[in-house]
Amino acid sequence: MTAVYGNNHDMNGWDWFVMSVGTVLFWALLITVAVLLYRVLTRAPQQPYPPIAPASPEQLLAERFARGEIDEDEYWRRRSVLRSDDVGLTKP
Repeated sequence: MTAVYGNNHDMNGWDWFVMSVGTVLFWALLITVAVLLYRVLTRAPQQPYPPIAPASPEQLLAERFARGEIDEDEYWRRRSVLRSDDVGLTKP
């Protein structure tokens, strides 16, 4: 059997070093996996983000005015229409 292992199962300095580093890395990996698993299993459920409210018509109009899509006269005219309580604003 000594021909298979050439060194009669003796370990030199490098063998001890590699085995020590390997053991430390093994335990570090095992502890890291255990900590991550614990965090995942004990985490409180996250609350969903509140829904984003749609922009009001006046906000959309102000954004269009700010982008330069409409001029000032059109902005004020459309804003007055939005703020009016008249039902019959459309022309036949």
